[in-house]
Parts: sequence; structure tokens; C-alpha cells
Amino acid sequence: MKSNRPKIARILVLGLSWIVLGGSTDTPPVANRIEHREERHGATVIDNYFWLRDKSNPAVVEYLKAENAYTDAMTKDLKPFEEALYTEMLGRIKQTDLSVPTRRDGYFYYSRTEEGKQYPIQCRRKGSMDAPEEVLLDGNEAAKGHTFFGLGGFQVSDDSNLLAYTTDVTGYRQYTLHVKDLRTGQTLADTAERVTSLEWASDNKTLFLTTEDAVTKRSDHLWRHTLGATGNDPIYEEKDELYTIFSSRTRDKKFIILDINSTDTTEARYLASDQPRGDFHVFLAREKKHRYDIDHREGLFYIRSNKNAKNFQILTTPESDISPTNWKVFVPHQTDVLVQGVDLFKNFAVVLEKSKALNGIRMLDFRTGQWQSMTFPEPVYSAFPAGNPEYDTHVFRYSYTSLITPSSVFDYDMETHKATLLKQQEVLGGYDPTQYVSERAWATVRDGTKVPLSIVYKKGFKRDGTAPLFLYGYGSYGAGMPATFASQRLSLLDRGMVYVIAHIRGGDEMGEAWHDDGMLMKKKNTFYDFVDSAEYLIKEKWTSKDRLVIQGGSAGGLLMGAVVNLRPDLFRAVHAAVPFVDVMNTMLDASLPLTVGEYLEWGNPNEQAAYDYMKTYSPYDNLEKRAYPAMLVTTSLNDSQVGYWEPAKYVARLRTLKTDNNPLLLKVNMGAGHGGASGRYDRLKEQAFEYAWLMSQVGITK
Repeated sequence: MKSNRPKIARILVLGLSWIVLGGSTDTPPVANRIEHREERHGATVIDNYFWLRDKSNPAVVEYLKAENAYTDAMTKDLKPFEEALYTEMLGRIKQTDLSVPTRRDGYFYYSRTEEGKQYPIQCRRKGSMDAPEEVLLDGNEAAKGHTFFGLGGFQVSDDSNLLAYTTDVTGYRQYTLHVKDLRTGQTLADTAERVTSLEWASDNKTLFLTTEDAVTKRSDHLWRHTLGATGNDPIYEEKDELYTIFSSRTRDKKFIILDINSTDTTEARYLASDQPRGDFHVFLAREKKHRYDIDHREGLFYIRSNKNAKNFQILTTPESDISPTNWKVFVPHQTDVLVQGVDLFKNFAVVLEKSKALNGIRMLDFRTGQWQSMTFPEPVYSAFPAGNPEYDTHVFRYSYTSLITPSSVFDYDMETHKATLLKQQEVLGGYDPTQYVSERAWATVRDGTKVPLSIVYKKGFKRDGTAPLFLYGYGSYGAGMPATFASQRLSLLDRGMVYVIAHIRGGDEMGEAWHDDGMLMKKKNTFYDFVDSAEYLIKEKWTSKDRLVIQGGSAGGLLMGAVVNLRPDLFRAVHAAVPFVDVMNTMLDASLPLTVGEYLEWGNPNEQAAYDYMKTYSPYDNLEKRAYPAMLVTTSLNDSQVGYWEPAKYVARLRTLKTDNNPLLLKVNMGAGHGGASGRYDRLKEQAFEYAWLMSQVGITK
């Protein structure tokens, strides 16, 4: 592949010409076209907006600022609606609040928020919640002087005296290690950069750290750090660019685990946590397409494995002899149930499953051999573990939510089989869940597959095709989209909008095959499923083309770009958030974060067949001269997952091709990363703007 990248430095000033000469915020910016040529599989590819990827070029920043100014000008009439939505959304939130405390090693850990402050405050109390409060970390203090603040790892030592945590102050997801002595409040000199995970050994002075490569952001090194020492001891380097590494620790605290992962293959290594100077041992050497992970309980390792088990099974083997010849089935494979994991306690095991886009939780009492399944009251819901650090306990904490039920934390007594509600997210302003309806529908798509849809609307809705509908989708990486509650969404429902999640292929809602059928050379199924789900909703009179708005972010932003190219007539308006739309340029550049590791998800375009297939759906490469729906594209300057230049290039090129008068807006957060603003108030303001714009496109402006 031939690259003209070195020529960029010579044409920096040229990019400023349109700005220097003037221009109005009432007319869209016009990005300079600067020819960039590459040879790909014998063909010459020209990209006139390649220059936009150079953030150090002042012209690039000026162009992004001009796009923001244009977006502000084009949406100035929406300001009253946007501000009203923000006030409305904020009015539903209990701004001064307390999380449910979690017991660990004699302390109760919790976070709390204070009205007017952007970030949570991490605290604990010893013995009971009546004891004096100890502030571990005040995010508001840590964020001072920064426009962004993100908390990564947060680990307390076994003796409860030391806190190791990581922070990011740019949004680039590049985390710095800090160690605090909780007895004195002093921050120690121990630090490290680009930390991706951390775990304490049981000696209370040794930390195991994984770090990422500075350029590709691949987590590839494991280190041993002894408090007070200068530098870190190298333990392991993962040289295969398809793999990333992370550390974890078993709940019984017996072992430090090093997980080595690619999309389709994994390997685990383990070290007794009371032998921090020892060597990590390979549990089972990597074998192509064998994915497994391990945990430990009472002398046995538990292995979640997909070997001859598409949807995974759980096996056990003695700690003293981990040879596969000793592996015994603990939870057998089921063709229609995905085994997502197992939480191990001294006397109990909790198995987490998924089937038909719904979570399942069941548990075993080792003393009696009796299994018990939990039941949930709604047809569409989500249930997850919610903080269970204690090993010797008979209580399992979980979170339950649905499209109409706010997040609710329960303690489930595994001996009496009774669930106790500890706290439900408060929704201020008189929210009444009985005034809303949630249901599951199934859209039959073009190849006969049935795609689950999660739907919520306010009572009184008439299914006559006139209602506005908000359709959301993702469909990548085997990441299923849970049906959860969001109080902000009430602003849509209360104005007559229907909200739908399309659980399209590429996720894991229907098992591992659901992911397989929406990746690599079957990726287009993801886009077809979304289009066909939209057609189903129109056919069944949930909405109509001119009342349908859609949203997706990151890989879901790729989805937005792909479906708009497939069926630009089908949607009234589109919000593409941090969208992965420049697929070919990104996946052909191995120096970018994520690229090489994601060959197994998208394909390696250095191979002809993959190149030919990926090029047929890459949104940037398939823009044409025709009419497009109204589009809002949002991004962040410090995004490490999807470079800001992808949406910037997409918008610049689309402006030269679209034949309609529909708005095309680019909004750039100049001080954040992939997730947008970090502060809770700032993020709410972003969402109020996005909702105001989408609703305005279907005639809702107050």
C-alpha cells in the first residue's frame, strides 16, 4: 500500500484558505479538497479529505470549529426547546444521592453525588453506615483544571489500607496510576502511564499492572510493581497484534489471572496471589477459535469454554491437576441458551445466561445440590450482577431494570430464595410506570430470521402509522443491547414517540451464532436486519417513513451510515454518534488504535476478498449523488476509538454529493473522547440537544 502521508506537512496552510477568506455561519463550511492517492489491490484510490486526520494542523481545528459554528447557527431556534428539555431531564434526577453500600472486608463502600457537582464522590465507612465517613476519592476535586475526567480502575488492598486507581483527563482513555495511603490520605510516589488494568497481590505491597502501547493503544504488557520501588518489573509481553491482555483476580482472592484475548481465541495464565514474586502459569495454551476464561473456588478451577459448545459450557478441574483430561462438565451446553458466566461463592454458584434476548439467572447450593432459577415480572427486562465482592456470603446482589422500571438493586438470599429491594432509582416529578407499556415484537427479515424488537410507549398511543418513532441499533462485537430504563427517554415518550431497540445480528441476544451471522463476510446481515426491522415497524403501523428517526453510536454509527446508503428514503432523520464510517482507510492503517485486533471482527482488507466485501458497505466509500435524510453527526476531538476525522470526512464528502435541502450537521466536542462529556450535567446537555434536534425533525418543538 502506497501512502502520501509525508506530503501533508507541505499543505497545512492551504487548509486555512476558506476560513481566511471569510464565510458565514449560515452557510455550511466547505472543506478543501486535497488529493491523497493510495494503491490498493492494483487500483488507485483518491481521498480528498485525508488531510483532516492531522489534528496538529491548525486548519483542521479551524474547520471543526467552523462546523460547530454552523451547527449552532442552524439550531439556534431550537435553543428554547433544548433548554426546556435539559431542565425537564434534570428535574427527574435526584441530584444529591447515595448508591447502595457494598460490604467488603468489614467496610461499606459507596458513592454519592451532590447537587451542582459533576462527578461522584467515592466513600466508605467502617463496620456500619453509622460510622464516620471516609472520602476515598472526590471526582470533583480530581477534575479541577480539566475539561474531562474519567475514573478507570479502583482497587483497595486486602488490608484495606491502600487504594490504587487510574484516571484519564483528556477523554483519550489513557489512564494514569495513582496510589493513596488511606491511613494518612497521602498520595504515594508510585505511578505508571497507560494503565489498562490493575490488581493487588495479597501482600498489600505488590501491584500487577497491564499497560497499552502508546500508538496502537493495544494492551500488551504485564508488569509487577512493588510499592516504593522505582520502575516496574516486566513479566509478560503479548507480541501477537491480534491479542490484548488484562488482569483480574478471583473472588476468593487466591489467584491473579492474566486474560489474553482476541475476537475468536483466548488464553489464561494464573499466579497464586500470595506468591507475587512467582511466575504466571499457562492454564491452557491458546488454540485457534477456542475461547475460555477461568475462576476458582475451593480447590477447583471453573472453566467457561466454547470447545465443542457454541454457546459455552462450564467445566471444573482440580487445582492440583488442570489437564483437560480431568475436566468435568458442571453446566452443560445448550443450543438455545448462551452461558455468559458464573459467579462463584463459598457455598453457591450463580450462572448467568441469555436466551431470546433476555437475561437468566440461576444458582446452585453446593451443600444441597439444589438449583434455583430466578423469575422476573416483565416480558422485556434486563438483570445483572450488582457488586458481589464477598466470597463467603449467602446473598447475591443484582440489578433489575426494564424500559419502564427504573434500575432497582436487590439482595437475593440464596438460602431462603427471597429477594429484597434495597433501592430503586428515584425519578422525581411523579413518574408513574403504569402509564407506559413495554412489549416484545419479532420482525421477520429478508432471509427468514426473526429479529427481536424491544418497544416502549406511553398509554394512549394509537397504532395507525402517524406516531413518531425512535429506532436504536448497534449490532457488533457480540455486544447485546440490554433493555434498560433511562429517565431522559421519558421526554420522548411523553411527547408521543415510540422507542424501539432492534436487537440485530452482530450482538449476542440470540446466542453466539447471532454474533457470527453479523460479522466478517456476513456483516451486511446487521444492516439488512435494521432496514427490515424499520420496514416491519412501518408495515405494522407503528410509524411511517416521514416519522421515523434512527440513532446509533460507534459501530452503531457505522450501522447508521450503512443503512442510510442502503435506504436513504426510509428514514426522516439520523443521529450518528462517534460513527465508524471510514472503514477502509481505518482498517488499512495498522498504526491506528483497534485496527489489527479487529481484523477478526470486520475482516482484514489487506486480503482481496475481505477488501472487496468491506468496500461494498463502508459508509464513506459508498456515498452517492442523491437525496439523504436529515443528519446530525456528533464526535469528540480526543476520541481514541473512532478518530474524529472519520465523521468529519464523512460530512465533508456528503456535502458535495447530497441533492436535498435536509440539514447535515457536525457537532464536535473539543474536549472529550469516545463517550462524550464526562460530567453528568454536561452529558445531559448533550443529550438534550440531540433529542431536541431529532424531535424537531418530526415536528415536535416544545
